[in-house]
Amino acid sequence: MAKRSILHMFDPMSNNSPFDVNMALDCDFDVLIPYANVQPDSMHRMTQDVIFSRGPKGVKQTGIFIGGRDIGVAIDMLNSAKKSMVPPFEVSVLADPSGAFTTAAALVACVEKELNSKFNKQLKDCKALVFGGTGPVGIATGVIASLAGADAVLVDHFSGNEAQGLAEEYNRRFDCKLSGTVATFDDDKIKLIEDADLIFCTAKAGIQILSADVLGHAKQLKVVGDVNAVPPAGIAGVQVNDFGVPLANTENAVAIGPLAVGNIKYKVQHALLSSMLSEGKPVYLDFIAAFEKAKEILAK
Repeated sequence: MAKRSILHMFDPMSNNSPFDVNMALDCDFDVLIPYANVQPDSMHRMTQDVIFSRGPKGVKQTGIFIGGRDIGVAIDMLNSAKKSMVPPFEVSVLADPSGAFTTAAALVACVEKELNSKFNKQLKDCKALVFGGTGPVGIATGVIASLAGADAVLVDHFSGNEAQGLAEEYNRRFDCKLSGTVATFDDDKIKLIEDADLIFCTAKAGIQILSADVLGHAKQLKVVGDVNAVPPAGIAGVQVNDFGVPLANTENAVAIGPLAVGNIKYKVQHALLSSMLSEGKPVYLDFIAAFEKAKEILAK
């Protein structure tokens, strides 16, 4: 009798994400088992429970998904799971806390595509601001952009110390070069965006971060990407389906809207989940894998 495919969904929070459950089921996993309140120090034991109960053939039909909200914790859990494997008892692992890795990967890849095609520039040529930069999607966006060569700045609405502290923490973790700052008032935002090439908006849904008046002060802005699908837009003038559409109140910048990003995010997560069953060998998937997959999808 053929082994059924099983995805064990480990989450350090009090509940798993229904979004992730739906996505996994649509990727043809037969059985989904959610686990809440899973802490990093239990990953070794739980991973070995997963691998030794299925045999060398069954592990090819088995995967671990890591959720949560803290991207550092998710990476720690992924690394712990990887170290707990005992070949040939080894399963695939995907980390995507709060969808942060796949969302950030899609966002940066979409912005990069328009930067290349419209301005003949690379991320390494650009200063990038991440508004809402201290949340999981914002941090992941900053890390991906920085590792791709951008001068990336995490921008918090309330605390420059928090933004800089998180920048330093993730610089140590991932060997990137983030910085952090605060922009509470329009005057603060105007000073920041005057020399920015790229703006990523990953702030709380339904709150406008950059008004039309503020955008008018951007001297060299090229591409903006906004993941806020709840009106008003996080960046004034961005429409939900925009993909390379000229942005009002700027000289020649173009916009990427939240549904355009979301479409790529969905495809990335679907592809990564499917690869856990189709690769024929264990894969370990994080934000780097998500970014590479997003670029691959956009290149088609």
